[in-house]
Amino acid sequence: MTPAARLQAAIEILDEVVASAREDGPPADAIVTRYFKERRYAGSKDRRAVRELVFRAIRRTAERPSSGRAAILGLVDEEPALLELFGEPRGPAPLGDGEERAAAGAVPEWLVPELSPLVGQYEWPALLERAPVDLRVNVARTSRNELLPEFPNATATPTSPWGIRLPADSRIDDHPAFRAGLVEVQDEGSQLIALACEPNDGDRIIDLCAGAGGKSLALAGAAPTARVLATDANRMRLSKLPQRAERAGAAIEARLLNPPNELAELAHERAGADLVLVDAPCSGSGTWRRNPEGRWRLTPERLDRLVKVQTRLLDIGAELVRPGGRLVYAVCSLLSREGAGQTSDFLSRHSSWNVQEMPFAAGRSDGAGRLLTPAHDGTDGFFVARLGRPC
Repeated sequence: MTPAARLQAAIEILDEVVASAREDGPPADAIVTRYFKERRYAGSKDRRAVRELVFRAIRRTAERPSSGRAAILGLVDEEPALLELFGEPRGPAPLGDGEERAAAGAVPEWLVPELSPLVGQYEWPALLERAPVDLRVNVARTSRNELLPEFPNATATPTSPWGIRLPADSRIDDHPAFRAGLVEVQDEGSQLIALACEPNDGDRIIDLCAGAGGKSLALAGAAPTARVLATDANRMRLSKLPQRAERAGAAIEARLLNPPNELAELAHERAGADLVLVDAPCSGSGTWRRNPEGRWRLTPERLDRLVKVQTRLLDIGAELVRPGGRLVYAVCSLLSREGAGQTSDFLSRHSSWNVQEMPFAAGRSDGAGRLLTPAHDGTDGFFVARLGRPC
């Protein structure tokens, strides 16, 4: 492919990404992969160059652009050499007068008032930096010290005792340690949520919003004899857990729930869990490093719906905790309404519950919990709070 053809390909892919963000369709990564599966003539250098163009345009654009061309024209303002490719054979059409150019930005304007006060504007660039690849060691079967030498350019994560950090874009799916279930890909911030739970052997644990089970696996690895019940309402995501658990040698029960009947379906678990983890659906604003087009998907209406879901799930989780047990609430979000505001509202509804200290010093105090951010902690953005039910 010529440089002009690569630029046109990036515009076509971005058109699909914009439409997918509007319609809540597949993520940008999946769209790029599909695009090149249908164009086998593109070589590896072409694919890499086009992908870099696509994600440079996404990262620099906070608001969802009107089109892929508008996104690329915004990028042209910062990379003038691209302008020469417009009008070239197989390239984008010549530039017209007054064409729209997507404005540069890190945070959508409407979201700025929603950010936690801890996330000052000086932190915004870090929200979109390329993230490293963090691994969580399966400590039920091995140790970090044993595995570190097996990964070139690896370092230990600063806070999580289970983590190994690799450079961005490292591939580990063919690594013997991954195939043997000795490591899983998991951001250090996500590992710290499992660490905040302090699972104990013999505990009865419910991971209420388990998804594909990353935190369930971390909890089972830290407390191998705990009984871990992983539940979720998303069949496709939950279906990935059994194979992952088998590879890790973890005994985890997966159970599909059907909203709004969760409590009825968990009747036998009511007031019986030592620990309930509510890693609730959220804006994903803490994961923009990995999913920058997530900014294009979020709307005020969707955020309102998510906050209502979080409130309902917190109340369900509270019903499942035994007297003297603990509820850990987490969101991969930097927004006050989803984090500190959500836990403040919970404590106003459950005034007898108490706030418990975290077993780590990372992050900063934010209401009843702690907020981890890319700039301050080198992790994805997470809010986590630990709440205790009175005996």
